[in-house]
Amino acid sequence: MENVVLIIHLLLALALIGIVLMQRSEGGGLGIGGGGGGAVSGRSAATALGKLTWILAAGFICTSIALTVIAAKNASGSSVVDGIEGDLTPPAASVPAPSADSLLPPAEGDDAPLVPNAN
Repeated sequence: MENVVLIIHLLLALALIGIVLMQRSEGGGLGIGGGGGGAVSGRSAATALGKLTWILAAGFICTSIALTVIAAKNASGSSVVDGIEGDLTPPAASVPAPSADSLLPPAEGDDAPLVPNAN
């Protein structure tokens, strides 16, 4: 059921994007385009694209709410941390403590890999 609602949700989102991009710009937000009819009157005439935009937006909101309800029903009552078994602290023996000698470069007589020289 969740997959069906999710597919409908995605199709509504794509259709809503397409419908909004097909509409004519009536605002003067960027100072371009428009026309004087919509800016002077209090309310412009509703077009078919405007009505379809409202229908798709209502469907998008309904599927969003439905997906939220479905996800809440599928969620378990416990936390992810509750599912971890055992102690959360790592064992001390698994990570060796660094010694002072391991931080220094190898000496000349050690069995360390050879260091390249500039010759």
